[in-house]
Amino acid sequence: MQKALLQTDLGSLPLTARGKVRDIYALSDEQLLFVATDRISAFDHVLGSGIPDKGRILTQLSLFWFDFLRDTVSNHLITADAAKFPGNLQPYLGQLEGRSMLVRRAQMFPVECVVRGYLSGSGWKDYQHTGAVCGIKLPEGLRESDRLPEPIFTPAAKINTGGHDENISFETMVATVGELHAEALRNLTLEIYEKATKHAASKGVILADTKFEFGLIDGEIILADEVLTPDSSRYWPAETYNPGGAQPSFDKQYVRDYLESIRWNKQAPAPALPDEVVARTREKYLEAFHLITGRTSLT
Repeated sequence: MQKALLQTDLGSLPLTARGKVRDIYALSDEQLLFVATDRISAFDHVLGSGIPDKGRILTQLSLFWFDFLRDTVSNHLITADAAKFPGNLQPYLGQLEGRSMLVRRAQMFPVECVVRGYLSGSGWKDYQHTGAVCGIKLPEGLRESDRLPEPIFTPAAKINTGGHDENISFETMVATVGELHAEALRNLTLEIYEKATKHAASKGVILADTKFEFGLIDGEIILADEVLTPDSSRYWPAETYNPGGAQPSFDKQYVRDYLESIRWNKQAPAPALPDEVVARTREKYLEAFHLITGRTSLT
C-alpha cells in the first residue's frame, strides 16, 4: 500500500484553493488543474491521517461517471491523462498520475444540487422534528433509511468557511440563480440521479443521496468537480439493506465510528487514525470503486 499523499507541491504553479480533499491550481484564464489528495475529513475537520489511494479512487470514479453521463450533460473535463498535461506539469507526474484532471474553468453556480432518494442523515433528523425534509412534506410513519415515495431535490447554499453547507428552499435558489437556471438544475439533478441509481442498482448498490455542482461555460450548463463518489454520495450495499436504522455505507463509516469511540471533542487539532481504521476505510472506498465501475484496478 502506497503512502498517503496529504498535500501537493507543484512548484511555482499558482494554488487557487486547497479544500478538504482537492488542491486546485490555475494553469491559465481558461484552465484549472484539480488534484485529489488522500486527505480525509470528518465532522468538518481534516484528520491527521490520510487514506492511501483515496484521491485516485475519487478521481477514477468521477471519470467513470463523467463518461457514463456524457449523453445527459456536458462536463468540464479536458483530459485526465497526465502524459498529455502541459510541459510545466511533467516534473510532477508522481503527484498527479491517476488523481488529477485538467478542466475548463466554469462560472460556478453558488448552490449544491442535492437529491435524496432515501431518508437518512440530516434528512432523517429534519423529518423527525418537522415531518418534512428541507421544507418538503413527507408521508407520516417513515423509518430511518426508508425509500422515499419519489426522489426530492433539496438545494444548499455553498458556505466557504469550512462548515456544513446551508439547506435552502427552491424559492431561495430561484432568487439566487434565476428561475430558468434553477428549474434546469433541478431537472438535470433528478435525471442524473435516476440514471445513476439504475446503474448502481444493477451492481448491487443503493445510491441513497448525492450532490452535484454545476457551472456555465459559454452559456451551457456543465457538470463539474467530483461526481457520484463516496465523498459526495451515500452508497449502501443492497444485500444488507434493512430500513429502520442507519445502514452500512461505502465511505467514512469506520472513521466516524472510531472518532466517536475515542470521544474526540470535534475540535482542532484533529487526531490521526490507527492503521486498522485507515486500512478498513481504504477497503470500503475500493469496494465501491470495484462494484460501480466493474474494474479491478485503479490503473
